[in-house]
Parts: sequence; C-alpha cells; structure tokens
Amino acid sequence: MKNIRLIATSTFGLESCIKREAQRLGFENIKAYDGRIEFDGDESDIVKANLWMRFASKILIKIGEFKAVTFDSLFEGTKALDWGEWITVDGKFTVTGKSVKSALFSVPDCQAIVKKAVVDKLKQKYKVDWFDETGAEYTIQVALLNDTATLTIDTSGGSLHKRGYRENAMDAPLKETMAAAMIDLSYWRKNRILYDPMCGSGTIPIEAAMIARNIAPGLNRSFACEEWERIDKSIWKQARVEAYKAIDYNVCPQIYGSDIDEEAIRVAKENAEKAGVDDCIEFMVKPLQEAELMGDYGCMVTNPPYGERLGELKKVEELYRTLGKLMSTNPTWSSYVITSMEYFEKLFGKKADAKRKLFNARIKTDYYQFYGPRPPKGWGE
Repeated sequence: MKNIRLIATSTFGLESCIKREAQRLGFENIKAYDGRIEFDGDESDIVKANLWMRFASKILIKIGEFKAVTFDSLFEGTKALDWGEWITVDGKFTVTGKSVKSALFSVPDCQAIVKKAVVDKLKQKYKVDWFDETGAEYTIQVALLNDTATLTIDTSGGSLHKRGYRENAMDAPLKETMAAAMIDLSYWRKNRILYDPMCGSGTIPIEAAMIARNIAPGLNRSFACEEWERIDKSIWKQARVEAYKAIDYNVCPQIYGSDIDEEAIRVAKENAEKAGVDDCIEFMVKPLQEAELMGDYGCMVTNPPYGERLGELKKVEELYRTLGKLMSTNPTWSSYVITSMEYFEKLFGKKADAKRKLFNARIKTDYYQFYGPRPPKGWGE
C-alpha cells in the first residue's frame, strides 16, 4: 500500500515539469502546488524519486499538516505526529524552518518548539530520557504558510541538483535541475542536434547527454535516507542495479558546446567525463562571433550572461544581437534562451513563440522559446 505522502520541491515555474516527470515514473495521486508537487508512495518510491527526478530540488516525507496560530498549537500539533515511524532511538536530528504570511513569524522560536515536541514524543515512544544521537541523520522542516504548519523530513540531504559530476564550475553556474528542465521544455529529442554556444562548464550539454542515454541523475551520489533503518539497503541496491541496466550506451547523440573561455571548456570536458557522457559531446573553444550551426533541425539551448554586473550591459546587448544573427543563418533551427533582460527579443531580432517565467537561483528570468519547423517525417531515424 502506498501510504507515505511525499513532496518533491522545485524552483517556481518548474511545477509542470516535475508533475509530468512524476507521472512518467508511475507515482500516484499527484497534486501540484506552487514550488512543489505531492504524491503517494512507499519506501521504494522514495528511492526511485531521489535517483530519477531530474527537476526536483528535494524529496520530503510529509509527516503532518495542521493549523498553528500559537506556539502551544504548534507544539501540540507536532507532538501528536508519529515521529518514531522514521526517527530511531539513536537518530540525530536537526530542525530547519521558514514562515510566510503567518502569525508565528519567528523561525528560530518555531524550530525550538518543534525540536522540543519531537524530543518529547520520542521519549514517550522509546521510554528514555536521553538520546545519544549517534545514528543516522534526519532533517525536519517546519514550514508555515498562511498559519498552516507542514512538517516534513528531508530524504535527499544535499539538493538534487548536486549530481556528483560538477565539482568544478565557472562563475554564475546554472543548476543541473534548471538545465534539465530547459531541455525538457524544448523540442529537442535525442535524434536532433543540440548546441550551446555559451556553455560555460558544460551543464546544458551534459544534462542533454544524460537524458539521451537515460542515465539516472542521482546515480553517482548519496542520499540522507540511505542510512535510515526504515528503508532496507536491498531496496537501494536493487534500484541502482536497475538504473545501471537502464542506461542506453547505443545512443550517440549529436551534442555540441562552445565557449570563448578556454578554462571553461577544460572544466566542461572534465565534468562530462565524470558524468560518463564525454563521448557524446564535442566541446570547442570558440567565441560566439565564430559559432556555426551544424546540420538542420537542431536546437540551441543556452544560458548567456545577463548583464547584471556594472559595466557589462553593452557587451551583453551585443552578445544577444550576435546570437540572433547566428540563429538566422538556418531557419530550421529552434532556439531556447534564459535571461533576465526584459528587452531580449528586440536585441535577438525576433519575437518569441512562447516564454515562461522562471527563477534562476534568485534571479527572475524569462525562458524565451523560438520554434523552428518540425523535421520531416522519418527524419533522423
């Protein structure tokens, strides 16, 4: 029985992406909200979600939800929940928190109250007065929104954008989860060319190659809940075996990345090798002015500089004009660009067919989508 309610958090604007992904993964009773989706699952689904979800930031277990307008109601509501279902007698746990539009606005006070309530509940369950806290780690979050408290336990540990392949990154890196979502929101498929002419440390090409080869994004990292008693280690072992078997090494996509920065390309090549897709991507040191579109019906997906820093604006404006000229050289191509510049279309020289508001880190951006024609039937097969 799928009796665990799970939450997959995301950057605002990506809720539809993670909902579609949850459906593809076979999760049940999926509901979408601002910044998250919820779905039903069991222990194996916790493992699957952490290993396979490309766009989510965290996978949380929803322990309970209740109205809390006083500290007493927060304490009693927290204590009423069955924390012993997950936290063992030797478990080490911390409490994080956030509060938005709620009477209980002091986050440190809320964290302290939740911690005390959980300790009291565990004392009752385990009949002890002292906890050694030498076992597995658990991170509890109290989230208050409009006077409703949602209590969760984080199963992921580090954010899911940390795939394990990008130990080195250049300035202003794009998170792996956002790069994967940009690809998902495009018309790119593994039989089409993908090109990022300002690839930096290679995140967009690498995420595309991992998608093409069906490589689970969490395959090369660890998760907080791997040490939990509730989730048997055999579940993790089996899930990883299946994920390795699912990799399609026969796929050889045409993916290119270029950048003016020689050091960025060196780092991109290292990252691609760590991700196991270095044979799928051709990286080149090349200024945008010398970039070329290889073949027909390709997709350009890129995260260019935004001109946020003082003195950069004129250079960035010229960069966007050059990008527009490049894409005009082959009308069969589609273009996808994320930027915070509100007059990007004017510089690019074309009105976008669609655009979506996204937050890249904490920067409010638009994802501009310019659609080329569909490839002819049977093209690329």
